[in-house]
Amino acid sequence: METRVAIIGIIVEDKSSVEELNRLLSEYGDFIIGRMGLPYRERGINIISIAVDAPQDVIAALSGKIGNLPGVSAKTAYSNVVSHE
Repeated sequence: METRVAIIGIIVEDKSSVEELNRLLSEYGDFIIGRMGLPYRERGINIISIAVDAPQDVIAALSGKIGNLPGVSAKTAYSNVVSHE
């Protein structure tokens, strides 16, 4: 199986989506290397970055599901690091 390392950048503008976002991150937890979240209280948003190591289709599925949540934006940056397991 071929896996890639990527970062998913997430901006949460609608706090009602946080519970579903956390459920998704838990569901894909085996692929998550690390997570950093920053509450930006002055703007009323949360900024989250997720580092993942997973097959490209899994990364795309997670990013797509996150981006479909109301008031949530997600963008993915892929590294050139590929592993063949």
